[in-house]
Amino acid sequence: MNYIIGFILSYLFGSISGAYLVVKALTEKDVRLIGSSNAGATNAGRAAGKTGFLLTLLIDALKVWTALFIVVKMMGYNEILLLISCFGLMLGHLFPIYLRFKGGKGVVVYLVSALYLSPFSILVFAAVMIVCYGILRKYTISGFISMASIPLSTMIITGSWMITLNVLLLFFFVLVSNNKTNRLKSD
Repeated sequence: MNYIIGFILSYLFGSISGAYLVVKALTEKDVRLIGSSNAGATNAGRAAGKTGFLLTLLIDALKVWTALFIVVKMMGYNEILLLISCFGLMLGHLFPIYLRFKGGKGVVVYLVSALYLSPFSILVFAAVMIVCYGILRKYTISGFISMASIPLSTMIITGSWMITLNVLLLFFFVLVSNNKTNRLKSD
């Protein structure tokens, strides 16, 4: 029963679209009808500037952290429950019930979930990002390479197959959801 409650709670939190709320508040427009039509932080930045981007990032990060915190506080620390909760968060973000199942691409959900599950893996991510961008000078490709470092560093740091599987599955969702665009080709 805890798994079902954890999933539903996380899905509902994940469905809260920071991009939609911020762009609507700042511009009175629907972010899904602007730019890339994506309800994510980058498109919120296009629609509402740096403030829109940063506020969206903050709201999306807080929804992930809050949901995971509540699930663990209510039901105790359990790696399977965290896997199910992260899955719910990602599905909610990608397919939010409140926005007719048209959401973001899951990058913030992935990174904040990884921060919650394996904080030091985010330091590895940042280091890899800096090095890759310094060499390649391509933000998107550097971002994906650095995000790919998270599952490996999580396994090394935590030694937990379940936590590693969790971040690996989240990364898979990010790859699939971002495959819809040609940003990697155009970057």
